Amino acid sequence: MIIKLGIMDWLKMIRKAAYAGGWYSGTRDGLNNDLQAYFETHKLGPKKKPIVNGNGPRKIIAVVSPHAGYVYSGAVAANGFAVLAEDGKPDLFIIIGVNHRSYTTEPASVQADGAWETPLGQAIIDSEVAKRICLSKVIFENSQIHKGEHSLELQLPFLQYIYGPEIKIVPIMMSSSNFKDFLKIGEALADAITGKNAVIIASTDFTHFEHADDAKEQDQKAIGAIKKIDGELLFNTVKKNAISMCGYASTSVALIASKILGATKAELLKYANSGETSGDYNSVVGYASLIIGT
Repeated sequence: MIIKLGIMDWLKMIRKAAYAGGWYSGTRDGLNNDLQAYFETHKLGPKKKPIVNGNGPRKIIAVVSPHAGYVYSGAVAANGFAVLAEDGKPDLFIIIGVNHRSYTTEPASVQADGAWETPLGQAIIDSEVAKRICLSKVIFENSQIHKGEHSLELQLPFLQYIYGPEIKIVPIMMSSSNFKDFLKIGEALADAITGKNAVIIASTDFTHFEHADDAKEQDQKAIGAIKKIDGELLFNTVKKNAISMCGYASTSVALIASKILGATKAELLKYANSGETSGDYNSVVGYASLIIGT
């Protein structure tokens, strides 16, 4: 049976930007100007314009990227996305975030239809891939739980700025803290995108509200596990050392999937903390940008 959707049905599937005008600029021009600065002139940015290499090798399988307000983490995030642009143009972006706000018993949730909107336009959900991932029975269709969460939304404007507004995405939000779930989700994700020109964006901040020196010491332990492309090692390192890395689940899943997809190396591009913007080094949040690939 074919079901035809009317315009109101379609509009219900548009996930509106919840943090535009707060955590980042709410206007197209303002956002474009800010992103340009994060890439080209900010002291913590890559100091270059992100130019898509049409003949790029496409060796990057995953990017680890922060999700705080852009004034704090935007320039750090720009480092990873600038290198991604040089690597070529993915056809699909799998964005994995962490559930900060909603309660659910679902290990992971995906919006499988519609689009996500930012001031730069609407990114279209790849329903075919999203629904295939859901066959794993550990990732469930649930668009409602995404509405108030920032960890995925904060990645979108960077991708749209580089590749244009109508990119294809699959938004996945992690709610589980169980490594067995991470393993199943990573395997399901790798299976769904094998043979596709896709990249995984793992959204995470690192240590929260500790002195900058202590945060860096903690974060280097987690970054060391990421550089080994070992999702289980990251999980164990975070638990053993009580590292307040909010997106260890999304990052562990990305590492598991990347390893299955052939990743052989990971590189830290930039590490910084909120004190470098606020001037308060007594209580910072750590941010890092890394790439994982072949």
